[in-house]
Amino acid sequence: MLASALLILVPLFVGFAFHVENRRVLSTINHSLEALVYLILGLLGISLGQLEGLAEQLNRMTGQVLVLVFGLLIANVAGLWLWHRWQPMTLAAAEESQGNVGYRRLFLGAAKPLLAVIAGMGLGHWLLPAVNWIEDVASGALMLLLLLIGLQLRNAGLSLRRLLMNRQGLGIAVTLALTSLLAGLAIAPFYDLPLMHVLALTSGFGWYSLSGIVVGDALGPAWGGVAFLNDVLREIIALVLIPLIIARRPAMAIGYGGATAMDFTLPIIRRSGGLETVPVAIASGFILSFLSPVLMGLFLAG
Repeated sequence: MLASALLILVPLFVGFAFHVENRRVLSTINHSLEALVYLILGLLGISLGQLEGLAEQLNRMTGQVLVLVFGLLIANVAGLWLWHRWQPMTLAAAEESQGNVGYRRLFLGAAKPLLAVIAGMGLGHWLLPAVNWIEDVASGALMLLLLLIGLQLRNAGLSLRRLLMNRQGLGIAVTLALTSLLAGLAIAPFYDLPLMHVLALTSGFGWYSLSGIVVGDALGPAWGGVAFLNDVLREIIALVLIPLIIARRPAMAIGYGGATAMDFTLPIIRRSGGLETVPVAIASGFILSFLSPVLMGLFLAG
């Protein structure tokens, strides 16, 4: 398991060490990341589709995902509510929503990775013969993906020092991370897994395109599917929750978005909460984006 952790941490930190200024190279990195994500999610789907007793496995996964989703929802919301009470964040009058705030586009964006996994499952179950090289290809693609993620984080034009000095963003990120781990401790008895592996499942922080891949590579496609679905559902719940509560509880709205607060859910946060929410959301999302692969790697090594 230590080797699995190194596969995650070493490429990530190697990528983070390099500063790239060429915009064309950065654009290539971004497009390559998207392509790799869909490739690996498709491979995860193929592996799921080739599991013996697929219907039984999917039925078991449903219960496991629901326990994970609701355990994290309760723990995260409670912790973020306490953070808001301790360090309240008040907003000026939130800007009025323009149209449907791009909800259709955002929900379609959340559905695309799920469709990639479903397509892979169909191929694996009905068309492709069982093959042994899928895991090796997925592991190689994962290492390249993490290298590119490190490069992307390093060259996002954000000052790490400035992000860490954003008190609200740092507090929200730490609160979400700690309450996610507490949720892992609480729900561990419901899973036939070592405690450290359950904590890895709760460390995705909404980053579905990474959690399913990393967990699946370490624990197998069924658990990778559980991690993936948990974080996809978090993102969908966040899209509904953010506009409803951000005016009164901005820390809860931003925090529940998890790692996606710096990218996917940022438009909703910006439109619903106004400009002043943007630095907090970016700081929180960036910190969680960096913590997630590190924590998953360490827990999966246990």
